Amino acid sequence: MANGPACCPGGLGAPISRSTAEELAGLLKAVADPARLQILALLRSKPNCEACVCDVTDALGLSQPTVSHHLKVLVRAGLVSTEKRGYWTWYRVLPTRLTELSMVLA
Repeated sequence: MANGPACCPGGLGAPISRSTAEELAGLLKAVADPARLQILALLRSKPNCEACVCDVTDALGLSQPTVSHHLKVLVRAGLVSTEKRGYWTWYRVLPTRLTELSMVLA
């Protein structure tokens, strides 16, 4: 059975501290935005769960600075990783982190 994120590996099956709740809230806040949910879904649908930022902007119809902001939030939350390939940055969703996140509410 998978565990939740490091902040609360047992999920919400037991009381958690204020600091743990704040850390978890930050993680949940990262996915509590329609554009970021669309980005995660888009990345999950791609081969190797990755795409170039230009692919994301085209698919979502958002400006490059807006997409970059949302991707930065997802990277800081540890849900997406980056890899520089020439001029472009590629973003890859981290499925294990999504599994951990899902275990919080399970």
